[in-house]
Amino acid sequence: MDADVIVVGSGHNGLVTAAYLAKWGYKVAVYERRDTIGGAVCTEDMFGGFKMDVGGSAHFMIHHTPIVSDLELHRYGLEYIPLDPFMSAPFEDGSSISFYQDLDRTCESIARVSDHDAEAYRAFIRQWQPLNERIFEFFQKEPTFSNIGKTFMFRRIHERGADKTDMLRKIFQSYGKLLSDTFESEKMRAALAWWGAQSGPPPTDTVTSEFVAWHSVVHKKGPARPRGGSGMLTQALAGYIRDHGGEVHAGVPVTRILVEHGKAAGIELENGERYTARRVVSNAHIWVTFKQLLADWTPPDLNRRLDTIRVGNGFGMVLRCAVNNLPKYRLNDGNEDEILKGMQLLCPTEQYLIDSYADYLKGLPSEHPAAIAMTFSRIDPTLAPQGKHTLFVWGQYYPYKLRDSVEWPKIREKEAKKLLKVVDRFAPGASKELIDWYIQSPVDIEAKHNMPNANVMHVEMTTDQMFMFRPLPELSRYQTPLPGLYMANAGMHPGGGIFGAPGYACAHTLRKDLKRRR
Repeated sequence: MDADVIVVGSGHNGLVTAAYLAKWGYKVAVYERRDTIGGAVCTEDMFGGFKMDVGGSAHFMIHHTPIVSDLELHRYGLEYIPLDPFMSAPFEDGSSISFYQDLDRTCESIARVSDHDAEAYRAFIRQWQPLNERIFEFFQKEPTFSNIGKTFMFRRIHERGADKTDMLRKIFQSYGKLLSDTFESEKMRAALAWWGAQSGPPPTDTVTSEFVAWHSVVHKKGPARPRGGSGMLTQALAGYIRDHGGEVHAGVPVTRILVEHGKAAGIELENGERYTARRVVSNAHIWVTFKQLLADWTPPDLNRRLDTIRVGNGFGMVLRCAVNNLPKYRLNDGNEDEILKGMQLLCPTEQYLIDSYADYLKGLPSEHPAAIAMTFSRIDPTLAPQGKHTLFVWGQYYPYKLRDSVEWPKIREKEAKKLLKVVDRFAPGASKELIDWYIQSPVDIEAKHNMPNANVMHVEMTTDQMFMFRPLPELSRYQTPLPGLYMANAGMHPGGGIFGAPGYACAHTLRKDLKRRR
């Protein structure tokens, strides 16, 4: 055997699995098709000294796991810079709302818009926080009914009787309905609705209230940014693996997962080289794994089941801009510089967001997209040459497959300019500061990260594809129908984002198997 475990792909979930196995003394080897490691958590040098993320940028959820501390990633160059405020919503009338880790400070900011909503937000956080602390515990375990019972179902919710019934009703609501029932200010609803939309589903979908409610735990452990770019997380994970006897290889595309005697037995590279292992972990997308790497093994029944998974039609695109100066928002509350320390939510109303989704349903790019501006060079000068800055702009909604034979290569630059103009709407003149840009339309996202249909969550984050149903019941516990093959990617429980929980849970599941077989 060349290794105890081979990991296909170097996304952060695959590296988390490999790092834990290396920590426990197993010989691991990671193989990445691109010449840079990190998958969708990767930073690349561009435009003469600018460090550009080419995937996920905001590190919200990994801080709710033990991964960073367990693996002592600070020893491998990972230094987190807190985002505080972690996000703000500027509006065209000069007002703004900022969300800080400190709840009191957040409520003071909300009170500038609505006294009612400031108190409503405080009550909202206190009501949802206990449940979501439990949910985050569950997110780091195999999605079984037993684990749900141990960590989830209302054990730390203090309401009784009718109040508990009302809480259950809220869980089944759409997040748009939850927000309209909770807050009176259109600005507050717009900010939180746009934040909730980051996982894909619109504000009108039922059983989506948690896409906003999970935000309650951010006030416990606020988000942060790795100094030097998002990819410093995956660089640190790779350093840990190598320091513990493992291997991480880049620029070596895997073309096939080997099957011998009915079990996953290793990999074959594009150059024909083969490597064997006791177990194989795929960090690749579920369709890539079974329809490409295992095309000669996947049974017809499983293939049909894979086709029922809703991967969706993409939903976002992103610009990576090198700029002379950061946006100057027109604010009358003295918050112009403060909001640059975190993300800026650029969505004037909830209806604006719903309208942008309506365009998406027609198979068209949003006529008026909602945007998130990210100005991380404000807190991390290592990202740009002296006196220059970076501006990242994520927008929704953008279908991967367009109607009427429209093709992304023909419209990508026009749509990029339109998205940058959204920033201009709130910060006039921002687009005039552009030096250069790296456009990632849905087809670019798919090509860069090998994500079918450009779904950055791999699989749609709808209730019927969550928990023990993600991505299919028979695949939900990180093991697969092929003995010896495991999955660690965003298509597994609990889902996407820079979380690491799928990799963490996969590592612990695989360790039990290896111990049994030793």
